[in-house]
Amino acid sequence: MTAMRGQTKYKSHCYLHCCTQHPDTVFKMQLLLLLVMLTVCAARPQDLYGKMFTFPQQTDTAHVRLMTSRQDLKAVSVCLRSFTDLQREHSLFSLATTSADNDFLIFKKAADDEFEIWAKSNMTDFRGLNYKLNTWLSVCSTWDAASGLTRLWVDGNPSSRKYTSSGSNITGTMTIVLGQNQDSPGGTFDSKQSFVGMISDVHMWDYVISPREIQNYEQVFVRFTPGNVLNCRELEFQTTGRVLIEDKQ
Repeated sequence: MTAMRGQTKYKSHCYLHCCTQHPDTVFKMQLLLLLVMLTVCAARPQDLYGKMFTFPQQTDTAHVRLMTSRQDLKAVSVCLRSFTDLQREHSLFSLATTSADNDFLIFKKAADDEFEIWAKSNMTDFRGLNYKLNTWLSVCSTWDAASGLTRLWVDGNPSSRKYTSSGSNITGTMTIVLGQNQDSPGGTFDSKQSFVGMISDVHMWDYVISPREIQNYEQVFVRFTPGNVLNCRELEFQTTGRVLIEDKQ
């Protein structure tokens, strides 16, 4: 009986302590719970067909983080559509891991027809593909770890095939970002390399898709095989800063 009375006394003390916490502490706990719930909700896969991410201003914070559980890629294909009036350099797609901040990067240079594609922190430049301002353009790029070959398409027009990096896969936890160029996984952004405009229809595959599939993607209404790493119809993402999700115009 004595032990039971002691136990009851301990529970009563705990109850009184919990119920008499400072209001600021209770508020902080409730706020933390709300933030956790919002994060979980934001990360649920969503169908963004017919939608677009709008990045309305130059910042070093606003971005979209795309989620994937993949930790080993022997090849990469990425397609997206973009609309911008930027005449400076900017990032269109940035994949980083702890071992390389430019494991796969599609980067538009200031020159009208010049791009950089990075794979495993090695860069190849591409010229002669017209990146028009104030119109929707499709941009696709592929890279294969075995051959090291990289290629770029703008509105269905292909570049020559160029060597970038070979011999090792992209491995580890992957941080994929739209709107910013990562100089460390998930951060170290430079506003002068940020994207301002709209991005839609993001897809990513773990193999080199065929030129026919890229042509099908470029034609919008023609059926193509959706990405098996990222698929805009089942996209898991989180937004940070001033990024809007709107109907595509």
